[in-house]
Amino acid sequence: MRHLMSPLDFSTKELDDLFDLATDIKNNPEKYAHACDGKIMATCFYEPSTRTRLSFESAMTRLGGNVIGFSDANSSSAAKGESVSDTIRVISCYADICAMRHPKEGAPMVAATKSLIPVINAGDGGHQHPTQTLTDLMTIRSMKGSLSGFTIGLCGDLKFGRTVHSLINALVRYENIHFIFISPEELKVPDYITEMLDEKNISYEEVISLDEAMPKLDLLYMTRVQKERFFNEEDYIRLKGFYILTKEKLEFAKPDMLILHPLPRVNEISVEVDNDERAAYFEQAQYGVYVRMALILTLLKWAK
Repeated sequence: MRHLMSPLDFSTKELDDLFDLATDIKNNPEKYAHACDGKIMATCFYEPSTRTRLSFESAMTRLGGNVIGFSDANSSSAAKGESVSDTIRVISCYADICAMRHPKEGAPMVAATKSLIPVINAGDGGHQHPTQTLTDLMTIRSMKGSLSGFTIGLCGDLKFGRTVHSLINALVRYENIHFIFISPEELKVPDYITEMLDEKNISYEEVISLDEAMPKLDLLYMTRVQKERFFNEEDYIRLKGFYILTKEKLEFAKPDMLILHPLPRVNEISVEVDNDERAAYFEQAQYGVYVRMALILTLLKWAK
C-alpha cells in the first residue's frame, strides 16, 4: 500500500504513467465510468476548500464510487478533541481511500502512519499540495508537450504558497528549467528552496517587477496572497494587491505563454484576462479531475 504525501513520492516514470492514464481517462471517460464501483472515498477536510474537495468528489463519482466525509473540522469529532490518528483509524473502517486536508503541516503524514487505507495529502498548512502539483504538471505537459526546457515565472505569495513550493520541488527533476521568482521582499521564496536550487545547480533569479520578467516567460504561475497565512490584517491588506495581471501587462508576454493559477483568485488576475487564449487556469482545474481520477485508480490498485 502506498500513500501520496508529496509529489516526490512518485518517480518521474510513475508520474508519466499517471499522466498517460489521466490522458486516457480524458479521452475515453466511458471506459472508466464503473472502475470504482463499490469503492468509497472519505474526504476529510479540516479547513475550507472548494476546488480540491469537489475535484476529489467529482473524480470518485465519475469512476462510479461513492464519497463520505466532512468539509470542516467543526463538523467532525476533531471539535471534541479527537486526534488525527484516531480519526483515520475509524475512517479506515468505513472507506477504501482517504483524501485529507489539514491546516497543520505533517498531519496527513501522521494519518498515513496509522491508516489501513491509502491516504492522499490534499494540502497541509503552507507545506505541500501534491495533487495540485500533479494537476500543474499534467496541464503543462498536455498544453506545452513537455515538462522540460522552459522558463517559468512564479508570482505573488512565494513564502507561504504550498502550491509554489510543491511545484518547484517537482520541476527540479526535469531538464533545463529556469525559474524566475517574482514577489515583494516580504513574500519571497524561502531560503530552503533557493539553497536546494543552488545545491542542484539549477538556474533561477529573484525579481520584484512582473513587467521586467514577462518577456522571458514560457509559463506564468500566478498565486493569491493568502489571508489565512498572515498573522495580522494590516500586512495582508498592504500586500494583497501588489501584483495584478492585466491585459496591458500581457502585451509584453510571448504569444504562446501559458498563464496558470491554482485558484481561487482574489484580484491578482483581472477578469479581462480570462478571454486571452493564453489563460489556462480553468482548463487547469479540469485537468485536476482527470489527474485525481488516475491517482485514485493507481493507489487503489497498489492497495490490493
